[in-house]
Amino acid sequence: MRLVLHIWRQAKTADKGHFERHELDGVVADMSFLEMLDLLNDKLLESDKLPVVFDSDCREGICGTCSLVINGYAHGPGHAAATCQLYMRDFHDGQELWIEPFRGGAFKVVKDLMTDRSALDRIIQAGGYISVPTGPKPEPNSNPIPQDIAERAMDAAACIGCGACVAACPNGSAMLFMSAKVSHLGSLPQGQPERDQRVINMVEQHEEEGFGSCTNHAECQAACPKEISIDFIGQLNRDYQRAMLLKPHKLRGKLPNA
Repeated sequence: MRLVLHIWRQAKTADKGHFERHELDGVVADMSFLEMLDLLNDKLLESDKLPVVFDSDCREGICGTCSLVINGYAHGPGHAAATCQLYMRDFHDGQELWIEPFRGGAFKVVKDLMTDRSALDRIIQAGGYISVPTGPKPEPNSNPIPQDIAERAMDAAACIGCGACVAACPNGSAMLFMSAKVSHLGSLPQGQPERDQRVINMVEQHEEEGFGSCTNHAECQAACPKEISIDFIGQLNRDYQRAMLLKPHKLRGKLPNA
């Protein structure tokens, strides 16, 4: 299979950047998208040219590192899959592919296809910790959780923090990511002691990082490789409103500027 690749090249964050055209032969249908980029880099190195920089780690759709926009789609045109789970059998011989990094107000391009998504880490850090002692593995029936709540918490916990929601959102919002993290712990008994403080701190950090607001385009849901529902954004908004109402009474002294 032969492909025509238009790949974003940018030496450093301050540079303007541009698309660079490559014709790549020898692409096999069973290759993953990242293996195709590996093949391109091998050919570039053989020609004494600089390889294309891109992020990858597990290559199993778990870590969320492989953040690429392919033909305008975050993670590519596949459904419910990260870039590393996209295979070349989904493309045809002679096809042109436009490949660029995730972009957003809070995301900066480090080099080529590598994006700095550490703002998402800082949102999680702002959420703090769980004070409920974990200790040894508890008896499963000692703290019963209704099945529907457990399932909802697991649905939220499926978020891999890849940032596709930010790249797909016209506002550059990380609300889907943040709502999944808030709803995961906010649904379980272990997350209740810090529930109100957590949501306020995380929303404040989201604003500080420069992410946009949610205007219900639902592009985030469509791009999410784990199919996180925008219903969680509704839960985030409810939790935040509740926490702000309680803030003067129960949270004074626990929050910055409380």
